Amino acid sequence: MHVPEITLPITEPETEWVRGEALQKVSPTRSHSLLQAALAAELREWAGSRGEVGTEWRFRVTPPGEATRPLVPDISYVAVERLRGLTGTELEVPRLSPDVAVEILSPDDKRINVDDKIKTYLAAGSQLVVIVDPATRSIELHDKGGRRVLERDERLSHGELPGFTLSLTELFQVIDPPR
Repeated sequence: MHVPEITLPITEPETEWVRGEALQKVSPTRSHSLLQAALAAELREWAGSRGEVGTEWRFRVTPPGEATRPLVPDISYVAVERLRGLTGTELEVPRLSPDVAVEILSPDDKRINVDDKIKTYLAAGSQLVVIVDPATRSIELHDKGGRRVLERDERLSHGELPGFTLSLTELFQVIDPPR
């Protein structure tokens, strides 16, 4: 069975297919950039040889019964088992949903678009979608079981990231003003 695919040109910043239309990602702010770098570094250290962690990595995501479409999480993790056997070209823009997709909210992000991405990632096979909110210094964890919100003094951990733990206090310190 042929699955239709929505293809979009490579743009700066990237363009994704969200809620039935091409949506250019919001250009990141300082907070977005610093949180993305810090969280990606922590996830890379945790991942080691178990998988790959990337930033702004484009995926060709296919929810059941829907067209394949491009999504570009701010940070993604894919287990090495899911990448084995893909050619170099297929690895560049894989036709799969990352195991873990992280989106860092920007002031201009519309919640309806964020919710659509969460739904799409989970339907297409992601096990965990992490939404980082610099404004509230909170993190939402979305998985097949629902949604859990972590706040300031809690630690980020989840069964899909076995052994990974990160203090939200420490993570969000990267966006504090310089002293």
